[in-house]
Amino acid sequence: MSADGHHSYTTTLTWTGAAGGFADYETYDRTHELAAPGKPTLITSSDPAFLGLPELWNPEDMLLGALSSCHMLSFLACCARARITVLSYTDNASATMVENGKGGGAFTEATLRPVVTIRQADKVDHAHRLHGTANKVCFIANSVNFPVAHEAVIKVAATD
Repeated sequence: MSADGHHSYTTTLTWTGAAGGFADYETYDRTHELAAPGKPTLITSSDPAFLGLPELWNPEDMLLGALSSCHMLSFLACCARARITVLSYTDNASATMVENGKGGGAFTEATLRPVVTIRQADKVDHAHRLHGTANKVCFIANSVNFPVAHEAVIKVAATD
């Protein structure tokens, strides 16, 4: 981080499907690699609805994954500062993208569904409130122009 709070990120995208070029929309290879310095390279494609490979990550998956990941990291930070012990966290997130009929489209909403297990029974209400705080400080949620809803479930670990 720089002294002024600015952070910089770099990636390199390489279209690996370019061999031989292509003749039409239906047949060109949409596979590409997404790399960042010092990190594993992701092999990605387009959404299968746009003739991509279903077994590969696509930009829409990555956007939703970024929202879910950022919210979890923000929530965990909030819990750590509040001395709430989080024992597990899973999220079954979903989002809707709508095509505009002109070749483009946009995401219209996302819903995060974190299921969190904490240790302290007396902190359940506080943990629920921290999802709102996490949403306010999440860099990715603050960067999108569609609503991000939360349907959080907070559980308390069984005591022996």
